[in-house]
Amino acid sequence: KEPAATILEALKDITSYEGEDAMFECRLSRETTQDAQWFLGDVPLQSNEMNEIGVQGTRHTLMLRKVTLEDSGPISFKVGQHTSAA
Repeated sequence: KEPAATILEALKDITSYEGEDAMFECRLSRETTQDAQWFLGDVPLQSNEMNEIGVQGTRHTLMLRKVTLEDSGPISFKVGQHTSAA
């Protein structure tokens, strides 16, 4: 069983305007096969035409494309027992 990854670099609060893209980034202590999940409020996000979820090694990114007022709210990233929110 692999050791759990921890969050080294937490999410930062950002402000964006309607129609802009919003980029969130989180860095983990190690690469992991553990389930990592992004949320907007309580809603799990999937990678699609509006949300681009990326992983490069220990760096996990979420790009919300052309945000609207409905996209405002807490963004959180969860891996194992660890959570970061912005």
